[in-house]
Amino acid sequence: MSRRRKKQEEHVNLERWLVSYADFITLLFAFFVVMYAISSVNEGKYRVLSDTLNEVFKSRPTSPVPIEFDNALQNKKASSSDPDYIELPVPGHDNNLTPPDNPNLDALSEKITEAVQPLIDDDLIKIKKNDFWLEIDIKSSILFKSGTATLSEDAEDILASIADLIKEYPNDVQVEGFTDNVPIKTANFPSNWELSSARAASVVHLFEEEGVDPKRMQAIGYGEFKPIADNNTPEGRNANRRVNLVILGKGDPRRIMQKRIQSLREQQQKTTDTDKTGSTKEPFNPVIELQ
Repeated sequence: MSRRRKKQEEHVNLERWLVSYADFITLLFAFFVVMYAISSVNEGKYRVLSDTLNEVFKSRPTSPVPIEFDNALQNKKASSSDPDYIELPVPGHDNNLTPPDNPNLDALSEKITEAVQPLIDDDLIKIKKNDFWLEIDIKSSILFKSGTATLSEDAEDILASIADLIKEYPNDVQVEGFTDNVPIKTANFPSNWELSSARAASVVHLFEEEGVDPKRMQAIGYGEFKPIADNNTPEGRNANRRVNLVILGKGDPRRIMQKRIQSLREQQQKTTDTDKTGSTKEPFNPVIELQ
């Protein structure tokens, strides 16, 4: 009697899904590792490379321009928001915050002071000089009539004498117009923004007529928002109505302008702090008081 072999039953593996699951988890882990690596690119070094390539392809110099990455890395600034930020040197500009000697400013300061000395004595013009610019502060009362941006004949003579001195030097000139906080609303000047800008532009036009290169000049209107005195008194409002001639010295113009704006903000902050001390407001008549 023959025996029949019983067919051996195959073992059923109930855990086969673990192999596929493990493969999936491995691929997912690899995906996140790649994503993290991409997100951790050194942005500072990438910016150095990007700016360098842009500069090369835009300018296309006839001779190679050496790029000093070591100096750029030494100028690296620590920042909580961007720890890898690197400040690059600006080609064609003096990147030192403190400019070299400015003999032009010294010479201009002496010449302009001598030319307008009587007005300085009457406290109608103030001249200030530092290492970055020469500032000539002119009261609006000797330049314009109330509510207008048309220069008076006396103002034209004063500014023409200053222009004759300025045009002999290559320094850039910034003309700034300021007003007090008395509101104005006319067909020509809807607000103090327009009035201050128009007054600065009037001075620039006169300088151009007197031979100052217009490429050296710019006109800026600050309105009532950069006071140097308390607008609550007639004397303070009179001091705030002014036109400043700012003759820039050597150095990176952008950095000098940043320092100039910071200076105006500091003056504004001092005035604001003075207002908070409880100064008494005096009534004024905007029709009678010169703007």
